[in-house]
Amino acid sequence: MEELLEDVVNALVSIVEACGAAVIIIGAVWAFARFVWVGLRRRDTSAFVPVRLTLGRFLALGLEFQLASDVLRTAVAPSFRELGQLAAVAAIRTALNYFLGKEIAEERRQVAEETKGARTGSGSTSAHGSSDPA
Repeated sequence: MEELLEDVVNALVSIVEACGAAVIIIGAVWAFARFVWVGLRRRDTSAFVPVRLTLGRFLALGLEFQLASDVLRTAVAPSFRELGQLAAVAAIRTALNYFLGKEIAEERRQVAEETKGARTGSGSTSAHGSSDPA
């Protein structure tokens, strides 16, 4: 019975790892396509921020799938060595995810400030009537 459980878990690990890899690959391809598209249309570096944010989200999600596969791998009678490896891998991936999340949040904040500043700048001119000759 334990062998059957181990076989099922190993199959699930492979599926979850493949899902994580697929998410990362899809995100990288999407980001590269958007990078090329935006790069051909605009040379402004701020145009690439949304591309980076989306790629970051794909990477974070892919890392979560990879962590899930590591957890599954140790589900059936783990040794202390396997648990130690899981703890190390989980710590590294969690740290990566944390810093990636911080970077995404910071860039979102910057985009929001730039968008708000652009709206305020164009809206305040017409609101005060500076373009009006009277």
